[in-house]
Amino acid sequence: MLRHAMSTSRGYRRRAALGLALTALVTVTGCSALGGSDSSSSSGGGGLEKPKIKVTAMPTIDMAPFHLAVKNGYFKEQGLEVEVVDVPSGQASLTKLIAGEVDIAYGSYTPFFLAKSKGAADIKFVADASSAAPKSTLVVAMPNSQVKSVKDLAGKRIAITGENTICDTLTKSVMKDNMVDSSGVKWVPMPFPQIAASLQRGDVDAGFLTEPYITAAAKQVGAVPVVDTATGATADFPTAGYGSLAKFTDGNPKTVAAFQKAMQKATKEAADRSKIEPLMVEFAKIDQDTAALTTLLTFQSALDARRLQRVPDLLKDQGTITARIDVNTMIAPQASIS
Repeated sequence: MLRHAMSTSRGYRRRAALGLALTALVTVTGCSALGGSDSSSSSGGGGLEKPKIKVTAMPTIDMAPFHLAVKNGYFKEQGLEVEVVDVPSGQASLTKLIAGEVDIAYGSYTPFFLAKSKGAADIKFVADASSAAPKSTLVVAMPNSQVKSVKDLAGKRIAITGENTICDTLTKSVMKDNMVDSSGVKWVPMPFPQIAASLQRGDVDAGFLTEPYITAAAKQVGAVPVVDTATGATADFPTAGYGSLAKFTDGNPKTVAAFQKAMQKATKEAADRSKIEPLMVEFAKIDQDTAALTTLLTFQSALDARRLQRVPDLLKDQGTITARIDVNTMIAPQASIS
């Protein structure tokens, strides 16, 4: 972990090397939209090995419980001070984690498993974040598009945030479930906010979207659903979580437990939708009407190895990783909330 500022020359060389390595390994961006740069304060360490930690944050709905924990002082209750480090993508989040610039990284599960499979890092999952709920992850198209159903996706141009992300992973899976060949698909990477306009211009035939972009695209350009990717083999599929390095989780078990307890409390509170909508308005910069119509992901906190095993198993089935990964070896001990 990087606790103090590194020297300029050494720091730049190290970050540059790690950035290049990870860029070659995986291109990943997060899903949904939310964000923030708040931090919580602590009145004391409470016996924690490391009472001040850095956690990456991305503009994702999945992080709503985390922001609740910050805003409501749940980390502070555990004697933990959290500095939020905003990152633009899962790749950037993972890069900072491996570089030792943060202690815990948020991201979709795909880049964590890719890093593990390539031997880039000894990843340990600290907490779950979300899974795909019905109609929260869709492939959409314009009403006048030739793409009317999942059967029409073969050989088409499909907008995603990046290859080997949760976006194409879910899309390939639902195509396979419907006996549609995905090998000829042209995956077109772009940020979620650009997909609606790209559909309207005809630059792509379809696009993978999560909320609130699904609702926003419907309002802005009239985009309509083609297929719900949270169905079949990927129904209730784990989408994102919080990872760290084994040396941090092994050396700071009380700190990890404090983070987990705060997240468990906030995740339970996130079941109240009225707690989430103001965060979307504040951080995702969408209007209240769009926030009210948004379909939320299913928020999770405690990690379930059997459920999470679905992710690397699907990645192996799709050829994204070559060898089976046992999730049990990647889960840090889980604290129980009293």
